[in-house]
Amino acid sequence: MTDAVTTPQVVLAALVREQAARLPDLNVITFVSLDEGGNYVDETRTFPQLYTNAQALARALKNFGVDQHDNIALMMNNHPEFVETMIATTVIGAAFVPIDPRTMGAKLAYMLDFTECRGVVCADYCVASVLAIAGECKNLQWLIVVGTASPQTTTASPLKIRSYTDVMATPGADLPIIEQPLDEPMFMMFTSGTTGNPKAVINSHQKYMALATSMARFGVGASDRLYTGLSLTHINAQNTLRNALALGIPAVFSRKFTKSRLWDICRRYNCTVFNLLGGMIPEIYAVPERPDDANNPVRLIFSSGMPVHIWEKFKRRFGVELSEGYGATEGGGMSNPPGSGGPVGSIGKPSPDWEAAILDENGNRCPPHVEGEICFRRRDGGPIVVDYYKNTDASNEKVRGGWLHMGDLGHMDENGWFFFHHRVGGGVRKNGDFVNTTLVEIVLTQSPLVDDVFVYGVATAKNVAGEKTLIAAIVPTDTSTFSESALLDYCRQHLEKNDVPEIIQVLEAIPKTISEKPIEKACIDLLRERELIS
Repeated sequence: MTDAVTTPQVVLAALVREQAARLPDLNVITFVSLDEGGNYVDETRTFPQLYTNAQALARALKNFGVDQHDNIALMMNNHPEFVETMIATTVIGAAFVPIDPRTMGAKLAYMLDFTECRGVVCADYCVASVLAIAGECKNLQWLIVVGTASPQTTTASPLKIRSYTDVMATPGADLPIIEQPLDEPMFMMFTSGTTGNPKAVINSHQKYMALATSMARFGVGASDRLYTGLSLTHINAQNTLRNALALGIPAVFSRKFTKSRLWDICRRYNCTVFNLLGGMIPEIYAVPERPDDANNPVRLIFSSGMPVHIWEKFKRRFGVELSEGYGATEGGGMSNPPGSGGPVGSIGKPSPDWEAAILDENGNRCPPHVEGEICFRRRDGGPIVVDYYKNTDASNEKVRGGWLHMGDLGHMDENGWFFFHHRVGGGVRKNGDFVNTTLVEIVLTQSPLVDDVFVYGVATAKNVAGEKTLIAAIVPTDTSTFSESALLDYCRQHLEKNDVPEIIQVLEAIPKTISEKPIEKACIDLLRERELIS
C-alpha cells in the first residue's frame, strides 16, 4: 500500500504538483483506443507532464478572459486532455462542466446556457454539435479543440477557435495556484435527466478530495493498476481518476467502453482492479465464454448492480473477487467487500461516516425485510448539503428531516445488510407480482439471437392500475436471420410464464447514457413512433 492514504486537503492542481515532485517518472495515466484495424493506440502522462500541460492551458484560459468562478465545459470521450483541463481549472479557480460528447441540439444548448459556460474544451468530433447551437448560448465565446479539427473549417463561427496543440505552445511562467476555500465549486455534473431538464450537481474541491484515497480502504495499493471503460463525464470514472492521482497508482482508461476487448486490455496493461456498473454487467457476461476467461490479472472488481443470479458464476468464470457498492453523485454510500460476511445480492452496509435506513413515506423506519426508500444521514449529525445549480427547490427536496433521500427502494435484513430493489416509480409489476427484469435480461443475453437487450415496463391502457406491459428491447445478433417467434419460443422454454416479454422491440442500438445505462424514455418514444403501444 502507498504511503499517501490520508485525505488530501488541497485542490487538484496542488495535488498533482506535489506528486510531480514525489513521483516524477511514474506514467500515472494511460489512455487506450483502438484504430480502424483493431490495434491498440495509447497515450501516457506522468505527473510532471500533466502539470506542465495544465499550466499551459491555464495561461490560455486566462488569455481568453476566464476568471475565478467562471464555468467552462468539457466535452470529449476519455482523452488525457480531459484530465489536463480539470487540473487547469483548479489553477485559476474556474469550474468545469463535463458533458457527454454525444449530446447535441436543444439539450446541449440548455446545458451550456444554463451553466453559463464561457467556452468549451472539446474533441474535434464534437465541434459541429457545439457550433450548431452556439448562437443560443449567450455566454459562449470560444472553443479549444482537441484533435485534427482546423480553425479554417469553422471561419464562419462567431466563436474564437484554437487547437489544443497551439494552446500548449502558449508561452509564459507557471501561474500561481489561486487561493480558494475547499468548499468552493470544482465542477458541476449533470444528472441523467430522465424527467424534465437534467439537474447540475455542484461538487466542491473538498467533496471530490474526500474520496480521493477511498480505494485504499479496500486494500488497493502500489502493486495495483486501475482500469475503467466508463466516461470521465461520470462520477464513477472520476473516482478511478482521483484515487490514481492521490494514491500514486497507475490507471488505464479506455477511450470508450468495450465489452469485447475489456479483458484483453486488462491483460495487455496488467490491470488488477476495475469498476462495473449495472448496465455493463449483463453485456460482459453475455460475451461468449473463452477457455482463458479466468486467465487475467484482475483480482478485484468494484461492482454496482451485480445481479444475484450470476454473482457467484461471474466470480468463478473470470477468477475475480467482487466488492458490491452503492452510492450517488449527491452523496451517501455503502459497500459489501470481499471478506465482510455480506450476503450475495446485498449492496452492503454504510461507510464509516454515514448512517443508512429504510424509511416509509412518512419518514419512519421500516422493519427488516419491508420495502422503503434508501436514505442516509451523517453519523456526526453534521448537515448534508446537496446543491443543485440554480435549483433550490430540488436541493431542499433531496434532504428532508436530516436524511438524504436517494429515490431508490430497497430493504434491510435483520443483520443490517441492505438490498436494492429499484428506483421509486420504477419496477415492473405484472399479474400482481414484480418481474425481475435483470433476470429476464440475463436469460435473453444467453440466446444466440440476441446481441444486446434491455427489459422494461410501460403502463398502457390495457394494464390495471400499478401494472405495466413487459417489453424486451433487443439488438439482434444477425438482423437477416432474426426471428421474433423463435426468440419468444426461447423465452417460453427458459422463463416462467409471467416473465416472458409481451412485446419484442427490435432496435439497431439501445439508447444508453455515457455509463451504459439504457435510457428507458428513449425506448418508450421509439415504441410509440412505431405504434407498438398507444
